[in-house]
Amino acid sequence: MFKQLRQHLNTRMGFFWLLIIFFWAKTLLAYLTEFSLGVSDILQVLLMIVNPIAITVFLFGLALFIRKTGFYYYILLLIDALDTVLLYANVIYYREFTDFMTVSTITGYSKVSQGLTGSSLALVNWYDWLYWIDIIAMLVLFIFHRIKHDDQPIRKRQAFATISVALAGFGLNLTLAEANRPQLLTRTFDNNYIVKYLGLDAFTVYDGIKDEQTHHQRASAKKSELDTVHDFTKSHYAAPNSHMYGVAKGKNVIVIHLESFQQFLIDKKINGQEVTPFLNKLYHSQSTYAFKNFFHQVGQGKTSDAENMLETSTYGLPTGSLFAQLGSDNTFEAAPAILKQRRKYTSAVFHGNVASFWNRNNTYKSMGYQYFFDASYFDTTGDKSTGYGLKDKLLFKNSIQYLQRLQQPFYVKYITVTNHFPYTMDKEDTTFKTTDTSDSAINGYFQTAHYLDQSIKEFYAYLKKSGLLKNAMIVLYGDHYGLSNSENTTLAPLIGKTAKDWTAYDNAQLQRVPFMVNMPGTKGGRIESTYGGEIDVLPTILHLLGISSKRYIQFGTDLFSKQHDQVVAFRNRDFITPKYTVLSGKIYDNTTGEQLDATEAVQKAVDQDQKKVSKELSLSDSLNSKNLLRFYTPKGFKKVDASTYNYADGLQKEIKIETALKKSATSLYAENGHKSTTSLYKTDAPEASHKKTDSTRIQITNPDDMSATSSSAAKK
Repeated sequence: MFKQLRQHLNTRMGFFWLLIIFFWAKTLLAYLTEFSLGVSDILQVLLMIVNPIAITVFLFGLALFIRKTGFYYYILLLIDALDTVLLYANVIYYREFTDFMTVSTITGYSKVSQGLTGSSLALVNWYDWLYWIDIIAMLVLFIFHRIKHDDQPIRKRQAFATISVALAGFGLNLTLAEANRPQLLTRTFDNNYIVKYLGLDAFTVYDGIKDEQTHHQRASAKKSELDTVHDFTKSHYAAPNSHMYGVAKGKNVIVIHLESFQQFLIDKKINGQEVTPFLNKLYHSQSTYAFKNFFHQVGQGKTSDAENMLETSTYGLPTGSLFAQLGSDNTFEAAPAILKQRRKYTSAVFHGNVASFWNRNNTYKSMGYQYFFDASYFDTTGDKSTGYGLKDKLLFKNSIQYLQRLQQPFYVKYITVTNHFPYTMDKEDTTFKTTDTSDSAINGYFQTAHYLDQSIKEFYAYLKKSGLLKNAMIVLYGDHYGLSNSENTTLAPLIGKTAKDWTAYDNAQLQRVPFMVNMPGTKGGRIESTYGGEIDVLPTILHLLGISSKRYIQFGTDLFSKQHDQVVAFRNRDFITPKYTVLSGKIYDNTTGEQLDATEAVQKAVDQDQKKVSKELSLSDSLNSKNLLRFYTPKGFKKVDASTYNYADGLQKEIKIETALKKSATSLYAENGHKSTTSLYKTDAPEASHKKTDSTRIQITNPDDMSATSSSAAKK
C-alpha cells in the first residue's frame, strides 16, 4: 500500500492532490483554532469545512497547464507558498485585530509595518510551524529524491476538467451559502461571514473587487453627490448648549491620546492598588467633564481611525485605514485647519514613532497640522523606546523643548504608545504588582496602563509649574480596545463577570473608552451618562471653544447639546443606544444584558435606528472614498494645500517665527523671559537619569533615507 501511495505521489496529479490536502488541513487548523467564525448550524459547519477545497483546486490547478517538468513543480510549490503566506498573514493579523486582512490593508501595509518592529513577534505561537511544515517537507523530499519528477505532462482536457469541476464546486458552495445567508455578497455585517461561507481566498478576491469599485467611484464622483451628504449632516446638526458654548474660548487645547485604554481601567484596583490613580482623580474632579458611556468606533484602521474621527468627525473606511489609503490626497475639514483659520491656533503632534507610521507624515499635512515632532526629533536609542516608539514618560519630558516654543493659543496632540500590545515593560520601569492570569497580555496591560497614568501625572505637574495649566483645556480619550474579544473571557473574573456566561453583549460593552474634558481652575465638572463616541469629539471641542460647527460637514454631534444623537454606530453597522445594544441584528436590553424577543414597537424603533446608522456610515464612506469634500468649501474656510507643509527642522522654524514676532511673540518661552522651562519637568524614568539600563530591546527604525540624517541630528 505504501509503495502504491509513493508511486501515485510520483505522478503530477498525485503531487497536486497531496498539496491540496495539506493546504486544506492547515486552512481548517486556522478556522478552528484562530478565527472566530461563529458557525451556528450544521450547514455552516459543512460549508466551513469544504469551502477551502474548490478555490484551492482552482488556484493550484493553474499549474496543471504547464508542460515543462521542473517548471510545473516549482510553480505549483510557489502557488502553495504564496497562498500559505496569505493564510498565515491573516492568522497573525487576526490575533491582534480580530479581523481579516483586506486588500486595502495589504496594499497599505508598508505604511503601517514601518512602525511594527516588535509586536508581530509577540503574536507568533509555538505551533505556527504547522502552517509551513508541508512546504518544508516537500522541499526536503525533493532534495533527497524521495519524490521524483513526473515527465509526463497532464493532458489539457484533464486540466480543463479539473478547473471546471473546481468552478462548479465553488458555484455550489455559493448557492448553499446564499440559501443559508441571503444577500451574502451585498449585505455583509462583517468579514467573518464571507470567510465562514466561501473561504479566505474568496474573501480576498471579493474584497479586491470592492476595493477596485471604490477607486472607480472616486474617479467618477460628481459634485452633485455631495448634496445628499450635506443634507444629512445639516439636518443632523445639534445646536450647542448655551451654558457650555465658549467656556474654553481662547484656551490652549492639549489632546492626550490614551493608547489602547479601555474605560474599565478607571477606578480599577489590582491587588489593592489603583491601576490609574491620577486618571481616577481627574475623572472625579470638579474641573472635569467625563463621559462614562463613550465608545470607540474604529475599524481596521484602529488608532488612525480614532484620529480621523477626532480630527474630522467622519468615520474611517469599512476596510483598511483611511490614513494609509486616502490620507495623502484627500480633502479634509480638520481641526488643525479650522482652529488656525477661525482662531489663529498653532497646531502640532508629538509622537515617538516614525513619521510614516499610518502614513501620518502625509495625512497630517492634508489636515493642516503645522508641526509634527516624530521619532526623528527624539533620542530613541537603547531602551528608551518600545517597538511602537519612545516611552511615554520620555515623550512628554522631551517634548517640552518644542512645546514651549509654540505660539499660543495652540492645539497639540500627544500620541502615547507604551500601553500598546503586547504590553511588555522593562523591569526598571514598573513596580506595579499585576495579575497572574494565564494571559500575559492581560497581566501586562495593567502594568503599562499604570505607567501611562504616571506619565500623565508628571506632565500635569510640569503644566502647573510652567503656568500652562491655568489656561488649558486638556482632552483625554482612549482610541480603541486594548484587550481583544478573544481575551475577554479570561478578563471576565477580574471585572466581576464569569467566562461561562460571557456573551457578545459583554464584548460590546467593553468597547467603552474614556473621554474627559479637563479645564483646571473651573467648577461644575461632572460624570455624564450621555451615550456618545469618537465621531462626536470635534463638534464638542469646537463648541467649547466658541466656534460653531454648523458650516462644516460633520457626522458627530456635540455631546453637551440637548439635541445630541445618542445612537452610537460601530464600523460594522452594529450600534448601541441608551436602551439597546444591537449586534448583527440581535437586540439586547441594556438593563438586563439579555437578548430580547422584540415587540413590534421595539423592533420598529431599532429598525429606524439601524436605517440611520447604515445611512450615516454609507454617506461617510461616500464622502471619503470619493473625496467629495473637494467639491465643498465652507464659509470662510480655505482648503489646505499639503504641499506647503514640511515637518523638517521644526525647532528652527519655531525659533524663526518667534524672532520675527519679537515682543508680540506669545510662546511660553517668550513669556518666561526667553528662558527654557525644560528644567521644570521632573520624571522618575530611569532612562532620563542616565542610569545604565538594559539596551537589548527591539528598536524602532526610521525608514527615511540617509539624506535625512543631518536634519535629524539638528532636531535633536
